[in-house]
Amino acid sequence: MARDKCGGWEHDEHTADVLVRAWGRTLEEAIENSAIGVYEVITDTSRVKPKTRVDLNTEGIDMENLLYRFVEELLAYTDADGLVFSIVRVCKVECGEPDAGCKIAASAWGEKFDDSRHEHRTIVKAMTYADMEISRVGEDCWKIQFVVDI
Repeated sequence: MARDKCGGWEHDEHTADVLVRAWGRTLEEAIENSAIGVYEVITDTSRVKPKTRVDLNTEGIDMENLLYRFVEELLAYTDADGLVFSIVRVCKVECGEPDAGCKIAASAWGEKFDDSRHEHRTIVKAMTYADMEISRVGEDCWKIQFVVDI
């Protein structure tokens, strides 16, 4: 996907895996773009209809763990139910005091993978912490990157 000054996602080669980079004007938007970047490894998300909605309330010990667990939770729906997602909306991200942890409230829309309509790309086995980075880039932009195991 072509990205604008502060939005979208891209893939880069990373040994035998895939590096996902995403940007957003807010942390929430960067997380949304990260999730879609993961599903673009799997299939062409533009062909995935938003028929099924799942709500996610994920917790982590810190921001990196939260991102890891959030993507893993999405992938669990893919593994268990065959769902692929084309829309992800993050309602809220909260990170409290260092020992309080972080929380995310989000919804994702998609449908069951259909061989007749969806392109087979690459199976994403798992989220990883490899090369994970969550940072602010300038005043009004967030950048997230991480590697998914394929």
